[in-house]
Amino acid sequence: MSELKGLYIDGTVKTPRIEFTSLTGELVLDGRSIAENAAKVYEPLLEWVNDYVKSPCATTNLHLKLEYFNSSSLIWIVKIITVLGNINLRGALLYIHFYFEIEDYDEGISDELKDLIEVLADKIRGVKFNIAFMTHGLDSNGNIVRESTILV
Repeated sequence: MSELKGLYIDGTVKTPRIEFTSLTGELVLDGRSIAENAAKVYEPLLEWVNDYVKSPCATTNLHLKLEYFNSSSLIWIVKIITVLGNINLRGALLYIHFYFEIEDYDEGISDELKDLIEVLADKIRGVKFNIAFMTHGLDSNGNIVRESTILV
């Protein structure tokens, strides 16, 4: 079996920058995700993640640095996270990072994020490894100024 290559795609005004690195387990979606055809953007990511979980790193970090995403993008992001929940490596760690402007962060986790975390936790219940949802509050320069962790 050949080694899985990284997946790197430049972002556009409507699609996120994608940087999935199999050697380090760092998976980054950065920017906006409002593509009219979300399947065209996310199907290759889902295929890549399906291959990645066959031989994952001990620690996988999914960074969702999305300033905005539409509901069709969210459906695909949930699919990706669900597949990551199929990692079959005892002792593995999966961190799902959410990034927010500090003003949004200071208001507390939104009901939408709480609902998303509940849905995701239910979908990946019974996994053989540890999962943590991490929230990061960003200042106007994009620096992390506050963070918290929710263990599942």
